[in-house]
Amino acid sequence: MTDARSALSEQDIQKKIEETRKRFRIEYAQDSPDKYDPRDVDRLWKDDVLVDGYLEWRHFVVEDTLKMIDESLKWRKEFKLNDINESSVQKSLFESGMHYLHGYDKEGNKLFWFRVKLHMKDVKMLTEKKRYVAFWLESYTRREPGIPLTVIFDMSEAGLSCVDMDLIKYIINCFQVYYPRLLSKMLMYEMPWIMNAAWKMVKNMLSQDAIDKLKFVSKSDIQNYVDRENLPSYMGGTDPFKFSYPPLPDDVFQNPISETGQEDDTESKDDDLEAKDTLEPSSPTLRTRNVYLAQDGDNEGSIRWKGSRRPTVTFKGTLLYISPDDELCFGHREGEKRCLIMLNNVTKNQVAFKVRTTAPEKYRVKPSNSSCGAGKSMEITVSLHGGSLCSPQDRFLIMAAEMEPCSGGGSTDLAHFWKGVPKAKIMEHRLRCRMLEGIKLALSPVTDRSHKMETNGYQDMHTTLLQLMASSSRLEQKMDHCLWWQKLLTVLVTALMALGFSALYTGEWPF
Repeated sequence: MTDARSALSEQDIQKKIEETRKRFRIEYAQDSPDKYDPRDVDRLWKDDVLVDGYLEWRHFVVEDTLKMIDESLKWRKEFKLNDINESSVQKSLFESGMHYLHGYDKEGNKLFWFRVKLHMKDVKMLTEKKRYVAFWLESYTRREPGIPLTVIFDMSEAGLSCVDMDLIKYIINCFQVYYPRLLSKMLMYEMPWIMNAAWKMVKNMLSQDAIDKLKFVSKSDIQNYVDRENLPSYMGGTDPFKFSYPPLPDDVFQNPISETGQEDDTESKDDDLEAKDTLEPSSPTLRTRNVYLAQDGDNEGSIRWKGSRRPTVTFKGTLLYISPDDELCFGHREGEKRCLIMLNNVTKNQVAFKVRTTAPEKYRVKPSNSSCGAGKSMEITVSLHGGSLCSPQDRFLIMAAEMEPCSGGGSTDLAHFWKGVPKAKIMEHRLRCRMLEGIKLALSPVTDRSHKMETNGYQDMHTTLLQLMASSSRLEQKMDHCLWWQKLLTVLVTALMALGFSALYTGEWPF
């Protein structure tokens, strides 16, 4: 999939997206408009990321992508996924504990558990079990759009009586067709040798892209992918969690998401200190594109951006455009402990927003609860507090709602506004946190010289500019020094020449 994308420019991809929409409207949607949920079709027209995900999974072949979208949207209407909730699923399936979301892998991806030994084949229950799987996947994608899952097929103590090929095929379709980009990897844990024949049948259903995401693991090597604190004791871990129902556990956040609480009122002091410090080069991080220089003529911005990571990738929501689109990147050095979130109001009314996080004790946000005028932009500063370090499990939630034209925007108005706004009118966007690779280098026992050699090719623009300015200053000092000697020599030569001419006229030499 990556090779197919790398061969196309952004303009080519956008053309593919428009072509896919146009052909889908003509070849599929017009003939039988009632076979899809209108809400899904509306998303298809508006959400470029959704269409791009289908295209990427089908290697940007439009014909194959159209078939995938058709199958996916028909499935969504069949299972009524836009309206699915806990009451849509039989209680006994929740009580079985066959599937659940809990914990994270080493990359910060949520773990989706399949306890194979708890499943017994039952044709009469097949449809209900499919709806049960769909409930978990749809619930997750609503709360964490665009963030992939890691699936653990726990086959310990499972026998052939637990293998249901129809259900397995359905689960594979969920990740191959219905939810493109959702699967990060699939860990097949302790697959018994007796299931090799069944596995060969399953493998024939998979595309090569899906096969590449499969990892066969045992108790001895599963910790290469998941830390001990996120594994149960029978896998060699220390996680005491045991799924039980009711109630449903928080299926996305291990810690309840909370208001950010305190705002960072030391920003101006930190900026003054950072303006005096020499910025060190940062190590590269995958999927982040950060710019450190302000716009031309923006003198205030040149100070504000210093020590902060300015986002350039944008999430286009219905009320706000938000940058970055999916993650905040923090590091160990002073210049990497602060990020900026850019909000751009794209409505004709004032939009109220507030920021929540799963780790309010670690982060300071300013402002955390405010409003943005129509057509205006606002910056939110997120900084690590004290000696705290970011974790891949940390999440931020930005909530936004459109205000009535008569609303004020003061703190009292906002508090009253949030109490009365309907949940359906609230736009939500989630950001995960990523730790820069530079922190690992800073904590490892390597010399500063070797670290500079390793990161030399990845210095950011701002650091490079500072280095050039420092070099220019040193050259200027040397030139001033040379000019001083040149002037002194000129004076001496002039004095000697004056004495020489004087001696020629008078015939008297001073020595």
